[in-house]
Amino acid sequence: MLNFDFYNPTNIIFGKGQIAQLNKLIPRDARVLITYGGKSAKSTGTLQEVQKALSGYEIHLFGGIEPNPRFETLMKAVAVIKSEKLDFILAVGGGSVIDGSKFIAAAVYAESDPWDIVLKFGQSIKKAMPYGAVLTLPATGSEMNSGGVITRESDKTKLPMMNRLLYPRFSILDPTKSYTLPTKQLANGVVDAYVHVVEQYLTYPVNAHVQDRFAEGLLQTLIEIGPEVVANPQDYDLQANLMWCATMALNGLIGAGVPHDWATHMLGHEITALHGLDHAQTLAVILPSMLQHRKKSKHDKLLQYARRVWNINHENADKAIDEAIAKTRSFFVSLGVKTTLGEYQLGPEIIEPLMAQLEAHHMTQLGEHNDVTPDVCRQVLKLSM
Repeated sequence: MLNFDFYNPTNIIFGKGQIAQLNKLIPRDARVLITYGGKSAKSTGTLQEVQKALSGYEIHLFGGIEPNPRFETLMKAVAVIKSEKLDFILAVGGGSVIDGSKFIAAAVYAESDPWDIVLKFGQSIKKAMPYGAVLTLPATGSEMNSGGVITRESDKTKLPMMNRLLYPRFSILDPTKSYTLPTKQLANGVVDAYVHVVEQYLTYPVNAHVQDRFAEGLLQTLIEIGPEVVANPQDYDLQANLMWCATMALNGLIGAGVPHDWATHMLGHEITALHGLDHAQTLAVILPSMLQHRKKSKHDKLLQYARRVWNINHENADKAIDEAIAKTRSFFVSLGVKTTLGEYQLGPEIIEPLMAQLEAHHMTQLGEHNDVTPDVCRQVLKLSM
């Protein structure tokens, strides 16, 4: 096991009806900016429920945060905070709203160009506003971590940031808030959580038995409940397990003391930025091809994945690995998520512009061995057609 420093201060309040706890979690004299995305926060009644729980507070609303939160939109929220002298942010939504709120919390105190926060991957942050979250879409794990991904529309740039100052003070996880999600969003959430686990698990062995078993348990749970929750979105137990899986997939626990990959994510970000695919859609396309192309360097963990997660026990290791990758692709398909670029009407012509973006963003040595070069990504994209 590798050395690690695990820290997570986020208070999780889980279960039905827990939005009522907001007035115990936010200081009574706080001046609150509620951030949210589209119309669903209002149409489902979640926003009204939040406002009722904060009766007596000074509240300002800021909606319109996009599924890939845009720098240009978020800076408008920063202006509201400064002009109204607000001092607490409450994100009501999924990972994009929470990611965007993290950026807002830091950008309020930016001493230079706020975009530097993203260009420097969050390491320039010295101070951030306190914020909490009410989660409505299980997927990214942003409700219990210190990272986020921000897009600048002006130059089609989508980059991650991370800083310990960006952990939510608290997050309320009420599984009933996912009941009305479209099937597509639920399926995307399952894929997102699954690939988050894989990026921390399918690397190389370091005798981290606890982390491996945690990761394998999360993967098997997602395989078991994924298609069921998509088919039965108003089943409380299914939604509860999906929500907790997605949170546990990226709160630092299974990634402590093990090598990480994230090449699939970085390449996926560029596809989203240039072609508008949902984040999870890019992951479902890229991951199977990424695993196939990198079978040699990931051999031992892929074989472990085949045996422990998919219960494949071929004596021939290569056949077992190939079957595990095939089952991974089939799992995504069973959720209704496409797994080739061609199904999105994207062909070989997209490859070189994507390579140019990777190089412009210094994403030229990705993966757990820093050996995923633009040429490797080029080959992965060809396999993904």
